[in-house]
Amino acid sequence: MAQSPDFTSRRARLSLALLLTINLFNYVDRYVLAAVVPKIRETFFPHSGPNGDLGLTGTLATAFILSYMLAAPILGWLADRMSRWILVGISVIVWSLLTGASGLAATFGMLLLTRLCVGIGEAGYGPSAPTIIADLYSIERRGQVLAWFYMAIPVGSALGFVVGGLIGGNFGWRAAFFAVTPPGLLLGLLCFFQKDPPRGQSDHAAIVEPQAKWRDYLSLLKTPSYVLDTLGMAAMTFAVGGISFWLPTYFHQVRHAGSLANVNLIFGAITVVAGIGGTLIGGIVGDKLRPRFSGAYFLVSGISIFLCCPLILMMVYLPFPWAWVACFAAEFCLFFNTGPSNTILANVTHPSVRASAFALNILLIHSLGDAPSPPLLGHIADIWGWNAAFGLVTATTGLAGIFWLLGTRHLASDTASAIAPPRPRAI
Repeated sequence: MAQSPDFTSRRARLSLALLLTINLFNYVDRYVLAAVVPKIRETFFPHSGPNGDLGLTGTLATAFILSYMLAAPILGWLADRMSRWILVGISVIVWSLLTGASGLAATFGMLLLTRLCVGIGEAGYGPSAPTIIADLYSIERRGQVLAWFYMAIPVGSALGFVVGGLIGGNFGWRAAFFAVTPPGLLLGLLCFFQKDPPRGQSDHAAIVEPQAKWRDYLSLLKTPSYVLDTLGMAAMTFAVGGISFWLPTYFHQVRHAGSLANVNLIFGAITVVAGIGGTLIGGIVGDKLRPRFSGAYFLVSGISIFLCCPLILMMVYLPFPWAWVACFAAEFCLFFNTGPSNTILANVTHPSVRASAFALNILLIHSLGDAPSPPLLGHIADIWGWNAAFGLVTATTGLAGIFWLLGTRHLASDTASAIAPPRPRAI
């Protein structure tokens, strides 16, 4: 069954467009919550002050991340054994229905439960989508294509803040959850009409054993590029999770940057422009430098995240409107590594275990990253203030840079090993 390296270009583009759109609404669903946090606190904690119950409110983000990261290895295991498009379709429909159910929550406990279940739905999508793209596009183009796919993160996140700010501000926070449910249901149905590309098609890899075993998870931990990339992504995810959840609330309630609706609108606009620019340019730069520097994807990720460290501090200490300028520059640098870091994951894992590898990555980066960061930063802000909380964020971005720069010398050998046929197992 001969196919072109990019499978069939029209089919690849249609698949990429659908996956990108789903990823867009994936992040809209996530960040609608962050946009309406103050209104949720008014509903369930009406007697709290500006800094009261911040840690408890932050558990709403943690509940989603907790179920997402724990379910991902199970659903990643399924993705290596069944049609990934069917799994994606079911997952999108499930998380969309549960997002709508969040708007029906009568108590904080019920809202916490719905967010917990939304994470299970999204766990079926996270490991599957990038592996479909990796099988559609050759290794030479993969960084740029994955950058287009992950461009949905800043756009969807920004739309989440805008939708939450505008609809939540005018019609209440419950309406914001209801509004994002129908598009997700439609996108989920479209997935059932798609067909999986052959696994490993674009890697020219011989797939001897198409199903991952538990020992394959352990072999991933012996791949230096995979481990160092995952640790860097975990530290970066800690920073992004904390900033995205708390920054609008911080700018509104502490820095008095304007009404919540205006802060969400400005923050959303900044996230769109900085996120698109950083994500796309980072993917292009990584691919362009790859022929010249064997560890280019690590190098691009490490340098960009180091540049982010002072910008986060400037964002906290500078007066407005200069704080918005620093916010834009910090987000640009944060998103710059998105394409390269995910391309590393795709390139250093064999196609037969790639969905499982992405699933394990999801488990590790979220358990170490944005699962603990919102409540932890909220508790730190309660006790020592917001400057201490954002100081911790700055430190973790620097740690991410260290991990990524350490990975530069391993990438070429790990990539070559990944596309080689798996060695026979000892009997």
